[in-house]
Amino acid sequence: MKLETERLFLRPMQVADVAALATLWTDPEVTRFMGGPRNYKELYKELSEDTRIKPYPKFGLWPVIEKATRQVVGHCGIIDKEVDGVTEFELVYVLTKSTWGKGYATEIATSIKDHAFKHFDLKRIIALIDPMNPTSARVATKVGLRYEKDTVRPNGKIMQVFTLSNDG
Repeated sequence: MKLETERLFLRPMQVADVAALATLWTDPEVTRFMGGPRNYKELYKELSEDTRIKPYPKFGLWPVIEKATRQVVGHCGIIDKEVDGVTEFELVYVLTKSTWGKGYATEIATSIKDHAFKHFDLKRIIALIDPMNPTSARVATKVGLRYEKDTVRPNGKIMQVFTLSNDG
């Protein structure tokens, strides 16, 4: 998947992206509502291995590049995930702190949502959001998702399920 918005583009991961993505996922503030920071060395190894996957998988997370700086500023996409015994397709948006408040999450999430409905033939997408993360809930709502229910994840954490169906 290659997407382009006014200020961003999303593309398959390259070796040069690995360090920035590993740094993103090890930031305690960025991952606060996503299970906390990951182990840098383990994640770096996993991401490096992912760069060798060909063809690039249909579902997954892709680097988000800021056009103005050509820097990796996020890791976003659609992943399949089991929720309450059903396979769902989750819209995921994780962005660097330096981009917070610029509208990037809404910009890239809108593009990914539109692409998923048009090219992946999905009938529904979800976002799993920590109830203590109103900023992410606002992004989901701006993109068109609506709160549906709470769910208990395998780790025992309660998450909110926001959904959007493709009626067209």
